[in-house]
Amino acid sequence: MKKGLALFTACLMIGTMAMAQTFTLKSKEVGGQATQKEFANSFGCHGSNISPQLYWENAPAGTQSFAVTIYDKDAPTGSGFWHWVIFNIPANVTELKAGAGDISKALAPAGSIQSVTDAGAPGYIGPCPPPGAPHEYLITVYALKSKLSLDKNASPAYVGFNLFGNTIAKASIVMYAQQ
Repeated sequence: MKKGLALFTACLMIGTMAMAQTFTLKSKEVGGQATQKEFANSFGCHGSNISPQLYWENAPAGTQSFAVTIYDKDAPTGSGFWHWVIFNIPANVTELKAGAGDISKALAPAGSIQSVTDAGAPGYIGPCPPPGAPHEYLITVYALKSKLSLDKNASPAYVGFNLFGNTIAKASIVMYAQQ
């Protein structure tokens, strides 16, 4: 009886520890829907174009840096639309403040690089879907085994290629936007 109870207790503790260690992306601002705060102030939209506050927990062992992307798979381009690509976020950083995607404000963590979006410039460009069905914006944080040897001129596809080979773990949340 004591062996069975001890085994059950050990399994319960291991299961609880495993659940507590899940790499997770969260936001104090992003709910299910983008607000005018996140919406672009271009392409016919009149939002504030402020990148959302994001934070992550329980990064896996061996993480040397992080990257964050925002991608709209529903954009009418045939290949989606990259709204934000920031990488080489130091391993000791676990949050991006609201507005960190505005390069002129210098709110992004020191050493991080914001590469070009599909709008052709580095930094954050908010949602601005055409009228109709809602678009799904996938916000992902990547725990990386190394920094990326890229600069701000790297295309989102090339950054993605480099993320693929360096990702230890990733976590995502979804935000929808509709006009």
